[in-house]
Amino acid sequence: MTEQKEMLTQKVKNIIEQVRPYLQQDGGDINFVEITDDLIVNVELTGACGSCPYSTMTLKNGVENTIRKALPEIKSVEAINL
Repeated sequence: MTEQKEMLTQKVKNIIEQVRPYLQQDGGDINFVEITDDLIVNVELTGACGSCPYSTMTLKNGVENTIRKALPEIKSVEAINL
């Protein structure tokens, strides 16, 4: 992993830690998985977020917007199933 990608990964993880309490409030959680080479952040939604019909909206409007506001180079945030 390049130094630039490592720094980006740490920044994304820090942002996820900031939004995590809001998801945990509703019985859900989020885990960082990876940043792809084309700057897409993959996360895993767990708990209530894994089955919530609004999780895509939460992911895009909440998590993705927060990350992209701080790190505009990130293209998107996607939920994957592990």
